Amino acid sequence: MNPDLDRLQPYPFEKLRHLFAAVPPAPTFKEIKLSIGEPQHPTPPFIQRALADNLAGLANYPTTQGGDALRQAIAAWVARRYAVPAPDFSTQVVPVNGSREALFAFAQTVIDRNGGAAKVVCPNPFYQIYEGAALLAGAQPVFLNTVPHNNFAMDWSELPAATWRDVQLVYVCTPANPTGKVMDLAAWKALFELSDRHGFVIASDECYSEIHFDEAKPPLGGLTAAAQLGRAEYRNLVIFSSLSKRSNVPGLRSGFVAGDAAIMKKFLLYRTYHGSAMNPAVQAASIAAWNDEAHVRDNRRMYAEKFHEVTPLVARHLDCQIPDAGFYLWAKTPIPDTDFARELLRRKNVVVLPGSYLAREANGINPGADFIRIALVASHEECLEAARRINDFCQSL
Repeated sequence: MNPDLDRLQPYPFEKLRHLFAAVPPAPTFKEIKLSIGEPQHPTPPFIQRALADNLAGLANYPTTQGGDALRQAIAAWVARRYAVPAPDFSTQVVPVNGSREALFAFAQTVIDRNGGAAKVVCPNPFYQIYEGAALLAGAQPVFLNTVPHNNFAMDWSELPAATWRDVQLVYVCTPANPTGKVMDLAAWKALFELSDRHGFVIASDECYSEIHFDEAKPPLGGLTAAAQLGRAEYRNLVIFSSLSKRSNVPGLRSGFVAGDAAIMKKFLLYRTYHGSAMNPAVQAASIAAWNDEAHVRDNRRMYAEKFHEVTPLVARHLDCQIPDAGFYLWAKTPIPDTDFARELLRRKNVVVLPGSYLAREANGINPGADFIRIALVASHEECLEAARRINDFCQSL
């Protein structure tokens, strides 16, 4: 067996299951689950129709690179969304089966196991795939705490030069899971300079980029930052995006990776052996989704309405604010986060995720401790009802 498997930690939801194992939920309340970031808004019917209308494609083996039509649709969307020249669909775009599998596979592609003590920098708290990808690629994760005193930003200066010399890959998540923080141009500039100096690759997880609250100011993405800073070839940069949150199709398993053509060539080679080709019917549905923005604007409106009504209720007792983007509230708890989550289930039958389950101890602290992540993915009324129950629960503490 691969010995690195023993280095993996249980997934946050496995920890949550154990935390709740002996907790009877409040019987007088219907369960409201806000622990998992699974979009629950309806899938647009036109995407469903595109999927159903193209089932004949199941008779053919798909190519790993995906069809030209899909890659062209993605390249056109990238140009519209990020205000950059359309990437070369033949060399700078690869469709993937959701961002999760691609984020994992990417580390297996770029980490040089013969390069000494390879390190992978991750935000902390973080999406646990980053850690698992690093460990199973034979690298050591290095956690960079994102905490309130620096407005949840990744502070590159906290890592010494000796660490940067061993870094081969940096994962960034912007907008961040769980804080919703969006990297600004100054942060990108500093990261690009470090990449140029030390030669590491940047993997920018942007799967929450299309859930934001100002139509005139979408979150800054890595490709836009690179273009604004004169890095038109996207040297050592790739971005990961997905339809799951944008179009409410988490079961479709459809996204893309785009960026540095030299890196994409190697990534495609890895995926060819990995066997990660996208179903032809899924490709057709994905083309329909990437070509339409009206349903995305409607989706954003629904999230904005929930955030503007739920946040003031939760913030009466828990320190939190509407994030830059994304669909999570990152709320400070007055008691240990695990106790808060357990008691909230027992008394009010609302399920939230303890923040400590999303982080690792680094520099003497677990930066997720005494926070909870509240995913506003349920219906408007359910989210409001959950906020009322959280408010009542906090009053009783």
